[in-house]
Amino acid sequence: MTSLAAVLWDMDGTLVDSEPLWIDAETELVGSFGQTWTRDDGMTLVGKDMSVTAAVLQSRGVDLTVTEIKQWLSGAVATRIRQRPLWRPGARTLLEDLARNHVPMALVTSSPRVVADAVMALVDGAPFSVSIALEDVREPKPSPEPYLRAAVLLETEISACVALEDSPSGLRAAVASGAVTVAVPHVVALPLHAGATIWTTLEGRSTRDLADLVVASHADA
Repeated sequence: MTSLAAVLWDMDGTLVDSEPLWIDAETELVGSFGQTWTRDDGMTLVGKDMSVTAAVLQSRGVDLTVTEIKQWLSGAVATRIRQRPLWRPGARTLLEDLARNHVPMALVTSSPRVVADAVMALVDGAPFSVSIALEDVREPKPSPEPYLRAAVLLETEISACVALEDSPSGLRAAVASGAVTVAVPHVVALPLHAGATIWTTLEGRSTRDLADLVVASHADA
């Protein structure tokens, strides 16, 4: 019987409710160039690669290079996270339960390193064995590379890992990697995806629930 080898956490929208912080930062940046940015504008970029975000902001009047936009947004969001951490329902409790049960964990995000480090600093006891940020991969989500790299660093089989995701691009990445995938919808609707289990919330979930998913996935294989 295959057991739960590791849990691979998406960050934005799954572990922490950082999407409003990204939209707030985008609004401030666009506004500094005399233009308007709305929540609906920001919602279209949820889960997208930062190069895509930068290109859209340039088209809306932000007169900076792609690199400058990435650096500005990353610093602004990291500052906001340190000032106002917003945990997703049930996420911190599940994180702590996994740590008590000595389950290895990785943070797997398409956000830059400075943002990932700001989130990891919020958690006592350094529960993440490894972390994969934007700079650590050649191809970010929806490529499976971030999840596959996490499994390699954890020295475990991806098929014995559970990935927790909230965005369409992250869901595609996790399923394509071969991880047992749990979709937890948040700010955007998630399509039905073969191979993914949908949980409406992480509240009330435990290490046992994740371990059961791994056992079930291998029983069905």
